[in-house]
Parts: sequence; C-alpha cells; structure tokens
Amino acid sequence: MYGWIWRIIPGGTGVKLVTVLVLAGAAGVVLWCVVFPMLEPHVPVDRVTVGP
Repeated sequence: MYGWIWRIIPGGTGVKLVTVLVLAGAAGVVLWCVVFPMLEPHVPVDRVTVGP
C-alpha cells in the first residue's frame, strides 16, 4: 500500500517526501480534532475499576 501511494504522488523524491509528511500530518490533525473527541465518551479511561 505504501509503495502504491509513493508511486502515485507526482514529483521527485523531495516533493514526494514533503507531500507524504503533509498528508500524515493532516491525518493526525483529523484524528486528534475530530475522531478522538467523538470516541472519548465511549472509552472508559477515567473510570477506576480497582480500588485501594
């Protein structure tokens, strides 16, 4: 899959590298700002199930 992405991105190696970094950063921002806040109410990370 990564080879396919690398082949379809136009430009030389430097342009491809910058494009891949921008795309990965954009995916990270979307996950951090959209997906994770939507999932947070469904994940019990703040609930302690083992008491002292």
